[in-house]
Amino acid sequence: MIFRAVEDADLIARVQKGDVEAFNLLISRWEKRVYNYLLRLTNRSDDALDLSQDVFLKAYQNIRKLDDPARFPAWLFRIAHNEAYSLLRKNKPEVDLEESGVLATSAAHSFAPDLSLAVTAALERLHPDQREAVVLKVYEGFKFEEIAGILGCPVSTVKSRLYTAMDLLKTELAPVKTGGARA
Repeated sequence: MIFRAVEDADLIARVQKGDVEAFNLLISRWEKRVYNYLLRLTNRSDDALDLSQDVFLKAYQNIRKLDDPARFPAWLFRIAHNEAYSLLRKNKPEVDLEESGVLATSAAHSFAPDLSLAVTAALERLHPDQREAVVLKVYEGFKFEEIAGILGCPVSTVKSRLYTAMDLLKTELAPVKTGGARA
């Protein structure tokens, strides 16, 4: 990861000097992670794909403002977070995010035949703020301070969301057996 960070920093420096090919390399490195993050937030592949394109466009337009290349991952995911929540607000402005369809597919996965689907369904039943904290920590590997920066909230809030979500997930997944049957 240290080697990759050095390479990212070099690419960012090149992009800040106008090297478009260096930005294409950054996209190829980060597009799958950003897409998966957005997919977990929106539960719609079309939206995740459109948002990914918007994220990288905004990143390109604003990369000269990035002072510390080591903060690139958190900076990029903050852009993704903002784009996702902007879309959710635009699509359902009068409805709470929890009711906005973000969790709508959970019923279809309630009796998932394998553990992976059970985990996905359990994640979908979390409040969107809790789910995002879990995704950023567990799936994306960000530190608490980085997550706080991405979400625009204090570290204590991130920890509270994460620990509450983990307790809920533990309770939710406890009856799931490795064969996928519920007790």
